[in-house]
Amino acid sequence: MRPPIKRLGDLKPASAAADTYARPTPKMARRKTAKVLTDEERAAFLASRPDLTPKR
Repeated sequence: MRPPIKRLGDLKPASAAADTYARPTPKMARRKTAKVLTDEERAAFLASRPDLTPKR
């Protein structure tokens, strides 16, 4: 007979707060958010890069 399936909640102690996270490491803190291009900026960028044209 197999042992009963354990739930994920059963593996951790109940006293641990679920909404707390560790402080970011220096590598993660250096990451920058991505810039979102407007339609005009995207068109200008794609016009300057002919190698990025859609394949036909």
